[in-house]
Amino acid sequence: MDTITEVQLSSAETSGGSSVAASNHGWQKVTYAKRHRRQNQAPAVAVGDQRSNGFPSNEGPNIFASVEQKAQERRRAIESAAAAAIAVSGSRPEVASADSDDEDDDSWAEGAARTEKGNEAEEAKKIKVKKPKKHKVTVQEAASKIEAADVEVFLAEVSVSYESQQDIQLMRFADYFGRAFSAVGPSQFPWNKMLRESHIAKITEVPICHIPKPVYRASVNWIAQKSPDALGDFVLWCLDGILADLASQQASAKGTKKATQHSPSKSQVAIFVVAAMSLRQKPESLISVLQKIKDNPKYEGQEKVPVIVWFVSQASQGDLVVGMHAWSHYLFPLIYGKVGNPLTRSMALDLVESILSGPKARAMLLNGVVRKGERLVPPPVFDLLMRSTFPSARVKATDRFEAIYTTLKEVALAGSPGSKATKQASQHIITYAIKAMLENNPALTLEATSVFIWCLAQSPDNYKYWEKLHFDNVGASIFVLKRLTNEWKELSTTISSIDALRETLKHLRTMNEKALAMSSDTSDIASIKEADKFCKILLGRVTPRSTCMKTSMLLILLAIALGLLVSLKMEFLDSKKLRSILSYFQ
Repeated sequence: MDTITEVQLSSAETSGGSSVAASNHGWQKVTYAKRHRRQNQAPAVAVGDQRSNGFPSNEGPNIFASVEQKAQERRRAIESAAAAAIAVSGSRPEVASADSDDEDDDSWAEGAARTEKGNEAEEAKKIKVKKPKKHKVTVQEAASKIEAADVEVFLAEVSVSYESQQDIQLMRFADYFGRAFSAVGPSQFPWNKMLRESHIAKITEVPICHIPKPVYRASVNWIAQKSPDALGDFVLWCLDGILADLASQQASAKGTKKATQHSPSKSQVAIFVVAAMSLRQKPESLISVLQKIKDNPKYEGQEKVPVIVWFVSQASQGDLVVGMHAWSHYLFPLIYGKVGNPLTRSMALDLVESILSGPKARAMLLNGVVRKGERLVPPPVFDLLMRSTFPSARVKATDRFEAIYTTLKEVALAGSPGSKATKQASQHIITYAIKAMLENNPALTLEATSVFIWCLAQSPDNYKYWEKLHFDNVGASIFVLKRLTNEWKELSTTISSIDALRETLKHLRTMNEKALAMSSDTSDIASIKEADKFCKILLGRVTPRSTCMKTSMLLILLAIALGLLVSLKMEFLDSKKLRSILSYFQ
């Protein structure tokens, strides 16, 4: 602000100064120079009123009237804005002096405008109302709203509308439950986390445990009328839908662009529900599905194992034999050895333990050891099971394999001796047993030897099969021959055909003699001689005992007769009596 002032003294300083001073009492009048100039400025003059030097004269109208008017209007606008701000905030801002210059007026206008905007924004925040949280529908709440009567009516209409198209009927069946569970969000059904972190007993019952029993009965009774082929395709569709959602979740976790491309049209709860109903009512539909997905890279990977475990667990609720078949033929090979990981291996063991834990599980499995020409536990799977139970280095899961091995071994080796199915299985098992015996694992060798001897008892043809394998597997033959020799008293009762064993031992000795003549390797010669030694011992034990006993008794009787002849006097005995004595001992 322009603070320049001028002091106006009374003109009495020159002429009457005393009287003026007396009237002012010695005070000086202070005025603002800028205001003084504005009041004393003369109005603008026309060109003709100008002085000779070009400047206007001091007479005439005020040429700054319009400027002052605009300044006053601007000042009134500023004051109005300040008054409005006071009304909003309740506090009066400091108003600049009306005597400030134009620059001060502009700065105050800007400040007032900012204050007004800030107050309006603050007031808007105060009056903003928080939106109420949306209620999250749980699986149980959605399931409780399903009415059995509505389900029956819907399924009846679908059956009539698509009478000859069972695949469409099943898809409409899934649509119905999809609408019923459409309000259930992923946070209320984190199925992937549930399958990985929950025990098999819990995941088997989720989400089917939330379905009302009348709804469940109406649904499974309708499913029972569908063909196995249609149900197999439907179960495969459910599996594909779940795996697609799994891929979407994994992509989201990795932050890839593909995460937004998948948007499932059906509720995942509904897919799990209809799949569980189908598998429990028609468990055999899972077998056809596993045959289609086996060796398909699309369904490989440890991340997919929890889903497969859930599908097998549902089928096991309907038929234990189907569950064991699916476990041994498909699931167990997926998690064996280095291919699996501790999590999936534990899940697979949880599943088979739950299958075997039933009170009638053993009897049911032994009655179904062969299903449609396939063994419940085929020889390749039994070999994997044997190696998992008797590993070269124990792991955390070894104890659990040992607990289930006895029952699964019984199922794998069950069958009628001499039957075609048992003969084929035992010959396959012999091949795996020989390979296991030749590994540097004493516990596995001992178990494989016992299995080999069991195979010999199943069919006489297995002895001939042994002869074919002997020359290339002399080491395995030594383990078998040594075991038979050392435990002959116990094992002889398990040999089904002594004659077949005796003939095989003779052939093995003949092969050993030929091998000794042809071989020049020291270690091979030593192995062949050791095998031949045990063959010779066993041949002595399998020789018919009746002939030996007769020969021994005859020699004893002859010795007794000779003794009598010596003790008796020959003169008292005639030839007739001697012949009668000899005939008596014969």
